[in-house]
Amino acid sequence: MTALDTRTDTPAVLRFPEGFRWGTATAAYQIEGAAAEDGRTPSIWDTFSRTPGKVRNGDTGDIAADHYHRVDEDIALMRRLGVTDYRFSIAWPRVQPTGRGPAVRKGLDFYRRLADSLLDAGIRPVATLYHWDLPQELEDAGGWPHRETAYRFAEYADIMADALGDRVATWTTLNEPWCAAFLGYGNGVHAPGRTSDLAALRAAHHLNLAHGLAARVLRGALPGSAEVSLTLNLHAVRARSQAPEDVDAARRIDAVGNRIFLDPVFHGRLPEDLVRDTAAVTDWSFVQDGDLAAAAAPLDSLGINYYSPAVVAAGSSESPSPWAGAERHVRFEPAPGPRTAMDWPVDADGLHELLVRLRDELPGVPLVITENGAAYDDYADPSGQVKDPERVAYLHAHLAAVHRALADGADVRGYFLWSLLDNFEWAYGYSKRFGIVHVDFATQRRTLKDSARWYAEVIARGGLAES
Repeated sequence: MTALDTRTDTPAVLRFPEGFRWGTATAAYQIEGAAAEDGRTPSIWDTFSRTPGKVRNGDTGDIAADHYHRVDEDIALMRRLGVTDYRFSIAWPRVQPTGRGPAVRKGLDFYRRLADSLLDAGIRPVATLYHWDLPQELEDAGGWPHRETAYRFAEYADIMADALGDRVATWTTLNEPWCAAFLGYGNGVHAPGRTSDLAALRAAHHLNLAHGLAARVLRGALPGSAEVSLTLNLHAVRARSQAPEDVDAARRIDAVGNRIFLDPVFHGRLPEDLVRDTAAVTDWSFVQDGDLAAAAAPLDSLGINYYSPAVVAAGSSESPSPWAGAERHVRFEPAPGPRTAMDWPVDADGLHELLVRLRDELPGVPLVITENGAAYDDYADPSGQVKDPERVAYLHAHLAAVHRALADGADVRGYFLWSLLDNFEWAYGYSKRFGIVHVDFATQRRTLKDSARWYAEVIARGGLAES
């Protein structure tokens, strides 16, 4: 497989800083497949996807993009693109099948080989410990609403630090704990499919605790040069108007969507208004002495996943809702403008808004865009090409927003495009394609989309040319 010819006579109009990290990202359950091989046991997503009616078309991640068997091919693709970093997640049930006890050697060996192959290709491995695939045995014991799960996660972090600490220099504890808590336990559209406001709030707290415990374990086990991070899907929330009731609706969503993680992790506290807003659900007595201090473990960076903004107004939304009681006071409004195949609005200004907010609220905390991308209805044409101009336009606009945030003083260190490959898109199954590499799931053939070639050119020139 030859390298892409990314030579261009077009200079970068929007140049990014020297050393800016250009990456792409994936998640284990979405791409690996090999769901029952080499000692791997079911995760909550294996169970959920086998539950009738939960995933579109009854799709599962049993094979997915077969990355487990095609890892060398996929790394070769990344090398062709010229990415500097690759963000992958580790499947907890592949390395510690029950969520307790010793690790499975073959599972560890897979990730050792992945990291070694990346390093050989000149690509920096960035490992995420948790991207939603909780071992089913831990869910059966209570899952994230159960305090003990946080301690099991810290033990798992120790296993992985010992196995990969000499190969992986950047570690993310959790990916999007909001989704794990509120989509998994609040409205049940994600695994494990529970519908309880109380369970969602308990899960959110124990995910914060798990993050803090794991971060401290990583600090103690890794070289001093290693980076420890957390990735949040912070919501760019906008009030429909400046009417007090609409502004208050935005405050409620900001509390349960953003500050429920930002405040414990960076300030060691719960938002007071969140506690008031959720008083009908819980008195928060599950928060024990020392928990918030533990959650506030020092971090080297914060990962931001961004896709689209949210517009809210006073009113009410349907239940079950992922908003832990806020839906009784808040109505979500359609945002204007074009939409992706997910029916998500395209609005790069929301990313700029988040980065500038974090510049002001978290001074001194470096930021990394750990996911950003879009799903469109891609297909290979008769010539075998996959043209996706909408995705190219989406990515260009969002990278321009990152550049504008840099100019405004936000300390952004890198950008990881979601996603490298078309994959299992959670409850949507294989019906939505986020990849810059097209995957024919019947044959597992990989084809670079136009967006992949465009991204390679961006990386090669170190910035954006005229659109």
